Amino acid sequence: MRRKDREIVDYKKILEIVNACDCCRIGLVDREGAYIVPLNFGYENQNGTLILYFHGAGEGRKIDLIREGKHASFEMDTNHKLIEKDSGCAYSYLFQSVMGRGRIELLQDSDEKIHGLKRVMEHYSDKTEWTFPEKMVNGTAVIKLTVTELSCKEHK
Repeated sequence: MRRKDREIVDYKKILEIVNACDCCRIGLVDREGAYIVPLNFGYENQNGTLILYFHGAGEGRKIDLIREGKHASFEMDTNHKLIEKDSGCAYSYLFQSVMGRGRIELLQDSDEKIHGLKRVMEHYSDKTEWTFPEKMVNGTAVIKLTVTELSCKEHK
């Protein structure tokens, strides 16, 4: 990271920033180049490893790329604020961001899918107890990204 003065390395603080984010973008690659898609997400900390969960339709380019490759990048950001100054070059923008990469997979097991869906719902509702109709679970793609590289930056 170029700006070490903005780097966040405290894992607890990183999780606080993740929790404040409302969108996570995953990056996948095919022969045509990079494909970046914004998604709702949930997360959990498993023994110091960040696990991200996503849901969506069971078909389309995103799903095809996940099936083809086993790795993805991600980015999320929050706490945006424009700082206005007298000249254009003096303008600045405050933010917090988390980026990284990891192993991505489509979950097949119903219990694992439900676990991932619960993490997504918990992230947006703060409610932990959810039930999902079997038909919905079977018809929904649940994606798990196990983070293997992580960086966090804050401009405040």
